[in-house]
Amino acid sequence: MNGRQSGRPTLEQVAARAGVGRGTVSRVINGSPRVSERTRTAVDRAVAELGYVPNQAARALAGSRTDAIALVIPEAEARLFAEPYFLDLIRGVSAELAEADKQLLLTLVRSEQERQRFEQYLAAQRVDGVLLASVHGDDPLPDRIRELGLPVVMNGRRTEAEPVPYVDSDNIGAGRMAVAHLVGRGRTRIATVTGPLDMYVARARLGGYRAGLAEAGLAPDEGLVAAGDFTEEGGRRAMRRLLDRSPDLDAVFAASDVMAAGARAALREAGRRVPRDVALVGVDDSPVARLMDPPLTSVRQPIEEMGRTMARMLIREIQGIEAEPGEPRRHVLPTELVVRGSC
Repeated sequence: MNGRQSGRPTLEQVAARAGVGRGTVSRVINGSPRVSERTRTAVDRAVAELGYVPNQAARALAGSRTDAIALVIPEAEARLFAEPYFLDLIRGVSAELAEADKQLLLTLVRSEQERQRFEQYLAAQRVDGVLLASVHGDDPLPDRIRELGLPVVMNGRRTEAEPVPYVDSDNIGAGRMAVAHLVGRGRTRIATVTGPLDMYVARARLGGYRAGLAEAGLAPDEGLVAAGDFTEEGGRRAMRRLLDRSPDLDAVFAASDVMAAGARAALREAGRRVPRDVALVGVDDSPVARLMDPPLTSVRQPIEEMGRTMARMLIREIQGIEAEPGEPRRHVLPTELVVRGSC
């Protein structure tokens, strides 16, 4: 009965009680022959003591896997289809799942009601695992999915100490790289348009920006920091606030290409020329960067590869394949600067 309650033990707790890895527990409850009798006995004992009866295990033992993977994006349709980031991520996930003969279920969760409905869908055992993108810091969904006994891998993370497996890019390095480039171009009043600060990705890029200023010997100025929301209009509004507060700024690091496009529009409205008056750098190296006038210098993150890596990690976990020694359950992929005409 305990295994059916909302606060039931997790797969990690079973693994800790048995003194084995999470993948080993998955193999035992999936009936894999690649487990010693001693290990099997330890896991069975831990399962019995904790009262753990995962939905995933029951489904696997019944031979009724769905071969479906849910990709959950907690954003509105307008942002999903307006941002190249999500399209590239979906492309990477879809390609990897297709190669593994898995079905992709794209799900948007935009409200508490939709989150509850999605949890009910998961509890009905209709997917084998979940991929999560664009997760905010207070989102309980990753933990709830694990409580339901389903494997989950996140794109990005909620905090530095994220317990859920994830694939991310070097967001701190992105901010530092952008600032170092702007300083190298002789800019000294460098502003930034951040993403929403309840998201780790935005805080990390802001941290990289501040680290870059410190390394260049430039004093921090909170008047040069304005929060955006990863949308073009959010970038435009943030840029207007920056110009009102600090009209002498000579460079801007925008935490996404889409916000950089909005900032570019606000600079044009104010009669500021890019890059002559204000240099501009974004993040993503998306088609937006290449189509801007002038083309946008941007920090490239390997978005499609992040999607592929997420899908591979999830498939391995579903199959009960334990990570090789030294193989991380958390991946941070490198970024690189692509220089164009905006600075």
